[in-house]
Amino acid sequence: MSSRLARLRQEMQDRGLEAFLVSSLPNIRYLSGFTGSHGLCVVTRAEAVLITDSRYARQSRMEARRCRRIITAFGLFETVRADGMLKMRRRVGFESHHVSYAQYRSLKRLFPRVSFSGQTDVVEEIALVKDPVEVESIRKAALISDRVFAEIVPLIRPGVMEAEIAAEISYLLKSHGGERDAFEPIVASGERAVLPHARPTEKRIRRGEMVILDYGTTCNGYCSDITRTVVVGRASRRAREMYALVLDAHAAAIAAARAGITARELDAVARERLRLAGYGRYFVHSLGHGIGLSIHERPRISPLSTERLQVGSVVTFEPGLYVPGVGGVRIEDDVVLTGTGCRVLSGAPRELMIL
Repeated sequence: MSSRLARLRQEMQDRGLEAFLVSSLPNIRYLSGFTGSHGLCVVTRAEAVLITDSRYARQSRMEARRCRRIITAFGLFETVRADGMLKMRRRVGFESHHVSYAQYRSLKRLFPRVSFSGQTDVVEEIALVKDPVEVESIRKAALISDRVFAEIVPLIRPGVMEAEIAAEISYLLKSHGGERDAFEPIVASGERAVLPHARPTEKRIRRGEMVILDYGTTCNGYCSDITRTVVVGRASRRAREMYALVLDAHAAAIAAARAGITARELDAVARERLRLAGYGRYFVHSLGHGIGLSIHERPRISPLSTERLQVGSVVTFEPGLYVPGVGGVRIEDDVVLTGTGCRVLSGAPRELMIL
């Protein structure tokens, strides 16, 4: 944690900030180790202060050992003022993506002499590259997801509801040691599989349908995120063609991944495979995204991103095709960038499974 705070202070210095207010819970955890659901971390050049309420008095003492702790019964910003930690500070940053306008007005009212500056990607810039302990946590979460895939496949059959499969996924993830769902599992079958982020419903799976399974868990707070697509009963020629194309795009991305490549260059590798096959317009989202304490982090592997991938970045590759009247296919794995290319952390079978 001390090295993370040191890097944050360097980032603050580069941005001309005397203090920084961290209100995003994943970022608070990243900097302090605190896992509670309510808090604020104030970082100055001299100290890091964690403010939370009495529910977390003992927990914060156990988790946030490198921070001065304040347990309060009042508002977080009001507690900052009462403590005086921003006294004589003239330029203070806050996380603009997480602080509402009402909260900003409250800060201006409580600290009229402070110049507040909304900042983006301050902690995210530091968290972009994972250390070996973080990578191992993601690998363990991915391993749990792999095990669940092996156990969930036999349960997918005609007549079973999407929601039943989703509930079983959540149960199995925890049974194998997962802390919580990284996000609500996606189970989408048939025509509903053309919706990339479909929520599981009471729809019953039918023979001949493609079924997308997208889920993940956490280990030490770090997320996994995998997707597999199976076919129930006979797979049509079109379904086989789509699956083969997505698998090829996925393999091409893994082969091309290396430190220094831009996100949009990597996205283009997979996207071009699908375009040349006549399916370009059916790939409707980006190739992938970073993962860590949050399920969606930098870098975003999209056609719009010029960010260069770095050794230690952990990302997902998830090419997909969504054809109305036919269904959808997506294959997703978690990947860490290395000095020689990349290493795939998830290992569930990728070949087409016909159940």
